[in-house]
Amino acid sequence: MITLLDKAPYFYYKNYSVPKNDPIHHAPYDYQLKAAIRNQMQHASCVLILAGVYATYSKWINIEIQLAQEMGKKIIAVQPWAAQRTSQVVKNVADEIVGWNTSSIIRSIRGY
Repeated sequence: MITLLDKAPYFYYKNYSVPKNDPIHHAPYDYQLKAAIRNQMQHASCVLILAGVYATYSKWINIEIQLAQEMGKKIIAVQPWAAQRTSQVVKNVADEIVGWNTSSIIRSIRGY
């Protein structure tokens, strides 16, 4: 998804994701993970969450959903391209559901 956003002309954004090389990914306690996600998320105007079926079972995504709701952040669910099954958990909490294409994702982000 980052690649889609990076290639979009006339669209500038800040990626507040927890970086892949951040040691928090291997934190032994959930509260540490939650604090790291909260710290990154606090600056975001909205939260993009992939609505793939795996998301239903992801502790990380469930924490993102909880924090976004607590912080009053708009949740944009992005349905993976050609996905036959998607996460009802993510779609149920989403303020908006968009497809896997640059223009719909950006249009939704600009709305928030």
